[in-house]
Amino acid sequence: MGLTKTEIFTEEQNKLALLFKALGHPARVAILQRIILANTCICGDLVGELGLAQATISQHLKELKSVGLIQGKIEGVSVCYCINPDTWKLLENNFGDFINSYKAIPDCC
Repeated sequence: MGLTKTEIFTEEQNKLALLFKALGHPARVAILQRIILANTCICGDLVGELGLAQATISQHLKELKSVGLIQGKIEGVSVCYCINPDTWKLLENNFGDFINSYKAIPDCC
């Protein structure tokens, strides 16, 4: 089986697939939920709250940041993370459009 030919898909389809892939791990969903719940930047609080090792959380934060779902800034010796509002809006708009494009057909399958 060959590699996925991403070039045959639109830029939007590729971007959404990367975002969905990043959201495909429960630890990343939990991290995002904690950041959203805090409604502020999170600076190192996640280890105690999620019960995962610091190295594991760091890897998940790196993945979320690499796709643009979160952004970070250095404050002293720690890095603080928050939701990237531009990417979140893109996800909200495109996923909403995707979900809302389905119209139920009575008696289908």
